[in-house]
Amino acid sequence: MVSLGCPKNLVDAEVMLGVLAKQGYEITTDEHQADVIIVNTCAFIKEAREESVDAILDLADRKHEGSCHTLIVAGCMPQRYQEELAKELPEVDIFIGTGDYPRVAEILAEHQAQEGQLKYVGDPNYIYDETLPRLNSSPGWYAYLKIGEGCSNCCTYCVIPSIRGGYRSRPLEALVSEAKRLVAGGVREIILVSQDITRYGSDLTDDTSLSDLIRSLAKIEDLKWIRLLYAYPDGIDEQLIELLKTEPKLCKYLDIPIQHISDGVLARMNRRSTSEQIRTLVERLRSEIPEIALRTSLIVGFPGETVDDFMELTRFVEQARFDRLGVFCYSKEDGTPAAEMPDQVSERVKKERYRKLMKVQARLSFRRNRAHVGQVEQVIVEGYSEETELLLKGRTSHQAPDIDGQVYITSGQANVGDIVACRITDSSDYDLIAEMVEG
Repeated sequence: MVSLGCPKNLVDAEVMLGVLAKQGYEITTDEHQADVIIVNTCAFIKEAREESVDAILDLADRKHEGSCHTLIVAGCMPQRYQEELAKELPEVDIFIGTGDYPRVAEILAEHQAQEGQLKYVGDPNYIYDETLPRLNSSPGWYAYLKIGEGCSNCCTYCVIPSIRGGYRSRPLEALVSEAKRLVAGGVREIILVSQDITRYGSDLTDDTSLSDLIRSLAKIEDLKWIRLLYAYPDGIDEQLIELLKTEPKLCKYLDIPIQHISDGVLARMNRRSTSEQIRTLVERLRSEIPEIALRTSLIVGFPGETVDDFMELTRFVEQARFDRLGVFCYSKEDGTPAAEMPDQVSERVKKERYRKLMKVQARLSFRRNRAHVGQVEQVIVEGYSEETELLLKGRTSHQAPDIDGQVYITSGQANVGDIVACRITDSSDYDLIAEMVEG
């Protein structure tokens, strides 16, 4: 299994692995030994599609060099481009869309009885439940919990609603049940994900909210950390802020995808928050929760983005002092309103603005990291450094896996998955150096 794209995609891949394992399939990490190879794809932007196609073509070679007899392409790309992919990738045996992936074992059985390329791309409005098996592919001490599927925000640049359907929340009881199973299996950190976690419960009939879910998860005894990813600014309400201040298991960490700060650009993006609302929210979070780590994502080069718009964005980034920040060049996606907008920005200008903003953020990240030096923080141990087994590595509660930096521990011993006290002794642009505190 090769899963590309976001953690939400990874959960789908883990469900497929769980379904296959239950049916007696043996999972291997050696692509040369695999009889069946699955590529779970991302189609969010051009770069993601290119990465997916490269992976498919690379793994298709295993049908000649290894033991692979069935190559499956699943996820967002087949859901969006099934006909084009079928023509351009004859090496692929099966295409499975975003609503049919739980049927992967059944589909494989059907493939054995038929010849030719098969396509299973139907209604995307599916949401899995806790009765399906799931094989956690993340390191055993953390796992993602997908609390909802799809999106109803309809940002003008985004294809997610057409690929995944409108937003659907999973029932609270189902999520708590799944979380308990994960914790019983050794998970200590659960990371809540969906396209917009603050929309959780809006489609349910029992008035369940994100805050209700967090309070229920916090009651799980051996769960130590709860982390929130993708909280849209307009959905961060009083209850959530209060929980961030008072619930010890809820990491003081918030990923808030704002995308821009210019009111003109925000309006063309069809974002629900204004510049003033975003600024007020960031100031409030910094004021009421001084130790909070804030992460965001931004788009540069959106149609009609002027020099003044970009300068306003740059000044805001300097003022807001985000701990982590991801910048994306606008990707013109067919079928989206933004693709038809006038004043498309050139690729050269997009890349130039990207480089400028990332340079600003590198300087800010270094300063934010330096502020941790001398502090004692809780660190979850994740094994040895890739560079040397003389150093342990881990993360503080201010660092999400894969997307943020790491802590390199220069002294002390602990087991993988332990949460230990460490004093931060040094820092770089994105990583921290620490020593374990005894006692």
